[in-house]
Amino acid sequence: MDVIERWTGRYACLLQSALRLSNEQFAAKLGIGVRTVAAWHADENVVPRGEMQQLLDTAHEQASAAARQRFALMMTRDRASMEQAPVGAQALRVAIAVVIRESDVLLVCRRDVDAAGITWQFPAGVIKPGAKGETITVRETLDETGVHCAVRRHVGNRVHPVTGVLCEYFLCEYLVGEATNTDAVENVDVMWVPRNAVARFIPVDTIFPPILAVLEEQT
Repeated sequence: MDVIERWTGRYACLLQSALRLSNEQFAAKLGIGVRTVAAWHADENVVPRGEMQQLLDTAHEQASAAARQRFALMMTRDRASMEQAPVGAQALRVAIAVVIRESDVLLVCRRDVDAAGITWQFPAGVIKPGAKGETITVRETLDETGVHCAVRRHVGNRVHPVTGVLCEYFLCEYLVGEATNTDAVENVDVMWVPRNAVARFIPVDTIFPPILAVLEEQT
């Protein structure tokens, strides 16, 4: 079993995902406030204070064998993605929109150079210098899908394990609009997908763990 010398918001969120707990459930298990868990999602580099470190140690030690195995796998993949990220990767920032409408989440199917490159993803857009991630999230979702949404909260950020770019994740709520492919140059299709079926479209090992927790929390 992996031993965590110092817990960070990033590791705490990975543990939460491995335990498959919502923010409320994770907070209740640790005996802390939900806002504290939300703060870990918002800032992956934050270091919880001493008593929090002990609570996380205990939750880790008392987890089931399956949960500890999932956590170890997530940690391995997370460390590998950080080590393999190209130098200067964080120069490119992308805003990712996780748009929720009741029991569904909005996905777009990207068009690549060849058919093999077509993949399902959350709506996203490049954050140019001086721009705000929240603004890009709302604007790109509308431009790509015709859906108006509002940012509910920032979920977290990471260097993507496949693309190597810095991704900023935002949980958004649906406001109005029919989901249509309004950017045929970049995308092949747009559709609402049941939250519990997202892993059928996007490889689960490439989904940001806090996003998995959010989708389960919203179920």
